[in-house]
Amino acid sequence: MSQQSQFRLLTQRRFAPFFWTQFLGAFNDNVFKTALLTILTFDALHWTDVDAGLLTNLIPGLFILPFLLFSATAGQLADKLEKGRLARMVKVLEIVIMLIAGVGWMMHNLWLLIGAVIGMGIHSTLFGPVKYAYLPQHLKTDELTGGNGVIEMGTFVGILLGEILGTMLVVHKPWGIELVAGGTFVIAVLGWITSLRIPLSPAAAPDLKINWNPATETIRNIGFSSKNRPVFLSMLGNSWFWFYGAIVLAQFPLYAKIYLHGDHSVLLLLLGVFSFGIGAGSLLCERLSGHKVEIGLVPFGAIGLSVFGFELYLASIGYTNTAAVDMFQFVHQTGSHRIMFDIIMIGIFGGLYVVPLFAVIQTRCDPQHLSRTIAGMNILNALFMVVASGFAILMLKLDFTIPQIFMATAVLNAVVAIYIFSLVPEFLLRFIAWLLIHTIYRVRGVNTDRIPESGPAVLVCNHVSYMDAIVIMGSSPRPIRFVMDHRIFKIPFLSWVFRTAKAIPIAPAKEDPWLMEKAYVDIAQALHEGDLVCIFPEGKLTATGELNEFKGGVMKILERSPVPVFPLALRGLWGSFFSREKSNLVERSFRRGPFSKLELVVGEALEPVQVTPAALQEKVQALRGEWK
Repeated sequence: MSQQSQFRLLTQRRFAPFFWTQFLGAFNDNVFKTALLTILTFDALHWTDVDAGLLTNLIPGLFILPFLLFSATAGQLADKLEKGRLARMVKVLEIVIMLIAGVGWMMHNLWLLIGAVIGMGIHSTLFGPVKYAYLPQHLKTDELTGGNGVIEMGTFVGILLGEILGTMLVVHKPWGIELVAGGTFVIAVLGWITSLRIPLSPAAAPDLKINWNPATETIRNIGFSSKNRPVFLSMLGNSWFWFYGAIVLAQFPLYAKIYLHGDHSVLLLLLGVFSFGIGAGSLLCERLSGHKVEIGLVPFGAIGLSVFGFELYLASIGYTNTAAVDMFQFVHQTGSHRIMFDIIMIGIFGGLYVVPLFAVIQTRCDPQHLSRTIAGMNILNALFMVVASGFAILMLKLDFTIPQIFMATAVLNAVVAIYIFSLVPEFLLRFIAWLLIHTIYRVRGVNTDRIPESGPAVLVCNHVSYMDAIVIMGSSPRPIRFVMDHRIFKIPFLSWVFRTAKAIPIAPAKEDPWLMEKAYVDIAQALHEGDLVCIFPEGKLTATGELNEFKGGVMKILERSPVPVFPLALRGLWGSFFSREKSNLVERSFRRGPFSKLELVVGEALEPVQVTPAALQEKVQALRGEWK
């Protein structure tokens, strides 16, 4: 499965019913909300004497409000109850809400419709923790990135189609109101029907005692998540994406009208282009990640969000049309293609940024607390969106133009990204590794799925170049603690890389007995904590391309920590710029060229009693073969 298209999941019961259930939920949310906002914008006098501008800003806020009030409770319910059953209960609630909304539509009762908006916010709040906690129960680790990508693509496509259909239905004469009332009810029923096929998803914490106080539970929830630094910072990173998106998307209506001189169809075009970008970026994660959870894509996504956010500012000030245009006329204006390209790229890099963050949370969070962690993230998302709204209002009051708001958000994104990645250097380190193995090298993994997804293990590998650790790191689904010669550990720049990766420097006893003993203590501690540890038993880089004799350090490690041992072999690095081949450095660089092909081969696990230095050397030699 891991080497097949992520769309294959849509043919399987473990994924397809859940996908269509969440897709129809997002679709229905936006059909209803967009229809209501459209009717209040263009036909407000037939519904209320309340200021339309106030209502169009109030309604999105009321939809978000339940996320603040009920997410903590929703997370507990998702951990306590079987997820398929909970999903069906939420879908029944959606049907009831759409019936209430239908009465509001037919009676022209605005307050019933606003009550339905709050109800749909509750519906989304209850479904959110189920949505992302469900996937790890039914997908393998190497399917999570692809599965999350398809879910994110489906969500944004559902949002886009919902906005288009909601607008089209409500303005249809003379049956617009009836079409919206009936259509949203039918969509809710279809969502319930698809939920009936969701397979059994056992409760993670069936004995959990519900704390009905949302304030204390929210504090406890976020406090628990903050103890797991990578997970908590992934939550913050995800919330920051919603901050960025909330500011940018909130400007689109006035941007389309005032700066692009477009009508409502131009706004739909901008939203469609952005949604297409998010969907494409979400799906692209699967290909770029190599079918694993690749957090190195997060800095890549953050860079793109800043670059193309700033470029959108430049494209906007270069747009000169002043005549009123519709969607078809807009695309023929000078500069329109550049604007649409920038918005697509913001969407693509947004997908690359956010999908791996979901996968990190799903794989590194305590499974019994996953739904509550997702609920905590939803609370943070809502808070960040509220702050984003206030930040945008402040910039407008300071006389920022909308293009300048795009620029300021892009610059702020760069500052926040640098701060987050300085707190968790693993993101940046994985990005460097990912970049290297997709530019200088093209690495093919052979049986890399043998590397265990959890639990301690020792990896042993031949030592060909100064890049060995980075190549292995970039090919592994998990962080690895490398044990390496203290002299290599101290090489400028690489030293920063190795320190960031929590590498363990070691020295021969005759050079530094204290450092050698400390290394073995650190290795034992890392294995005790369930980490992967990789050693190069040769103790030095090869000077000939052939394996040096394997030393006995691995036996000392296994005496203290009897864990499985996995032999690895690097093939194709000999003769590269970073190896010790004696030919001219420049000649080596140009001989290999960019995208040098190499392989990392992983052998079967060996039990500690099977391990000797000679046996390991024989295994690694066999895995490497004749290709140096």
